[in-house]
Amino acid sequence: MRNIFTVLFVFITVYAYANDNNLNTLTFAQAAKLAVEASVDLKHSRALQPLLEGAWAWGLRAYFPQINISVSENDRMQQIGADSFIKNYNINVEQLVWDGGKISMSRKLERMELDLSSSRLNRAANEIAESAINAYRNVMSSRAILDIKKNALVILEEQRKILDEEVQLGLALPVDLAGADINLLNAKIDIYSLQLDLAEMENQFLELLGLESMPVLTEKIDLNHSVVLPTSAAAADLAKNQNPDLIEARYSIKKRQTELTYISCSLIPSLRLTGNFGLTGQHYPLTRYNWSVGVSVDFSSPFLQNRFGAQAGWEPPYDNTAMIQNSFSLLPDPASGYRIRQAKIALKLEQDKYKTALEQIGRTAETAVNKCAFIEQKKLLAIEASALGAERCRIEEIRLNLGQITRLTLMETFTEQTQKEIAVIQAATALSEAERELERFLDLEPGELKEFAASFTDINITPSKSRRK
Repeated sequence: MRNIFTVLFVFITVYAYANDNNLNTLTFAQAAKLAVEASVDLKHSRALQPLLEGAWAWGLRAYFPQINISVSENDRMQQIGADSFIKNYNINVEQLVWDGGKISMSRKLERMELDLSSSRLNRAANEIAESAINAYRNVMSSRAILDIKKNALVILEEQRKILDEEVQLGLALPVDLAGADINLLNAKIDIYSLQLDLAEMENQFLELLGLESMPVLTEKIDLNHSVVLPTSAAAADLAKNQNPDLIEARYSIKKRQTELTYISCSLIPSLRLTGNFGLTGQHYPLTRYNWSVGVSVDFSSPFLQNRFGAQAGWEPPYDNTAMIQNSFSLLPDPASGYRIRQAKIALKLEQDKYKTALEQIGRTAETAVNKCAFIEQKKLLAIEASALGAERCRIEEIRLNLGQITRLTLMETFTEQTQKEIAVIQAATALSEAERELERFLDLEPGELKEFAASFTDINITPSKSRRK
């Protein structure tokens, strides 16, 4: 029983330690989430969006009756004649019947602006997340390169020690030792420079994520990762269908079309019904009342504005009332007569820009696919070159033992091999960046490129719906 408790205690301790360590680790997904949460500008924009949505919702108030209540008291003290204390309570109701769709078009424009704003928020969040992942990837790459250079420095220092002993024994020339020292100094300078750059990268990375200390980065550079690519034509078709820039361009065209319709509707007369009820008297309770109903027509154009109103009512017990008003205003706003033509030109511009962007997006998608293929080929060649370089180092060591080369030449070969290994890391990193860039261009989530490539005939593959708005 005692042994069982001991085993349980060790298990719980290890489990707690593992959980505690997990709090100090960081993956790509966690880095992206932290960066989005740490963005002050994004927080402000997201907090503002519901307010704009609420203001738009209250715009429905324009369709409902407009009620105005007024209260007045007119006291007149006269030296000659009786004093009067007239009290008035009035309720005026005005209901829009027809405005030619101006309010509806205006609300549609506002709705489009809100949709565009929401789409831009999502894109901004994605950009921040991608910048965090890129920063993560750059730190990983720099650390891997730094490890390679440190390992190479250790090898060079060992070779320098051997070379020093050979010089003392007269088996090598002092000039070779001087050359080895120069190589060592250059290697150390490269390491110090990379350490400075890496420290700056890590500081920027922490600032982007809103962290104070660097966590353990659990992601690794996969040198054996192979990209599964769709055909260039399939990628171009998908990009034309759901590229975020093209989706926003389509919104812009719809907005311009709605603006043109709205401006055209401004020439249609609006019709309103009005009603009025009032209480008057000199003393409370007020005993006299009156009511009236009417219609109001408003026609506005750049060159003529006409307002017509008619009312009829009753003031019990004997009086009937009626009133007709008509007012004209010549040339109220002649410059606004150009608004329709300006709206047509703006719509034509958006349509032309969309056609141009559509062609460019297709070509860019094809180029992005080819770029991924070229970078993958570059990575494979870099791996092959690194393997051949390692074999060359082995052969050079044999040649050194046979006295065919100097140890300084061997050290230079090791330095060249270091550059080949660094080229592999850089190519693998560039391939990951190019693959993710292609996925973003096609509006695909990370990892969906492989799925799309396997079934590229289905253009309606499920992408990130949040970013297709």
